[in-house]
Amino acid sequence: MTLLFALTGAGMAGGLLLIADGLRGRPNQLSERAASGPWAGGEWRRRRLGPAVAFGLPAVVVTRWPVAGIALAAAGWYSPDLFGSKADQDRATIRTEAVAAWTEMLRDTMSGAHGLEEAIVTTASVAPAAIQAEVATLAVRLERQPIDTALRAFAADLAHPTGDLVVTSLALAAQGSVGDLGELLGTLAQAARDEAGMRLRVDAVRARLRTAVRVIGACTATTGLGLILLNRRYLDVYGSATGQVVLALVAGCWGVSLWWLARMGRFVSPERFLSSPSSGVVVQP
Repeated sequence: MTLLFALTGAGMAGGLLLIADGLRGRPNQLSERAASGPWAGGEWRRRRLGPAVAFGLPAVVVTRWPVAGIALAAAGWYSPDLFGSKADQDRATIRTEAVAAWTEMLRDTMSGAHGLEEAIVTTASVAPAAIQAEVATLAVRLERQPIDTALRAFAADLAHPTGDLVVTSLALAAQGSVGDLGELLGTLAQAARDEAGMRLRVDAVRARLRTAVRVIGACTATTGLGLILLNRRYLDVYGSATGQVVLALVAGCWGVSLWWLARMGRFVSPERFLSSPSSGVVVQP
């Protein structure tokens, strides 16, 4: 019976995590996850699996409560989302500004009577650092691939909504379907700078929410650790099967509430154009 209650509590906690994971959503393309963010290479193991094991394993060893181990392992897994540093927010803003700067470079280079492919190759060495690797790879691809194929791969590497618009404009220009590419690139560059400015304003307004998430999480964790170390008898009631079920409910409510607060403070990027299922276009490297 005790094992049954423990498994029930674990199942409830796992179900809540799956619901939260589904609501949080996933990127549309696997190539996007491999190209940037915590999914690049084996980076996700360090950012998610490491904290999950570091939090969950000691909890099971110290408390002997499976629900506590699952709850803290889940907290470690989602810690980059809940307690991520401002560097992640700044990185997205820097990349947006880099796309705007490179777009302006293309416009100015092409105004000097350079062709599209020549302009891309020329700007590869002076592109902003945040996207220089992607632009350099595009320049190399242009030497052995058709421009439309190289641009589709570039969009997948860049994985940026405004970058998709720039790539689409360049692809149409390569087919002769754009009348004034310079004016169009200037408009897109201004749109990218407006997006970067909007990100900065939104981040400033929502900084209080992100701080609240960190403070609530830190205070709750400190309180729980203090009770375990200084007054373990106060928590003995959770050692029973019924106590584990109650603990699962408490941990689930706390986790969902904290996730909700973190989601409210997160900037939602525009949907990518070239990877949108509704657009009928799929970017493949």
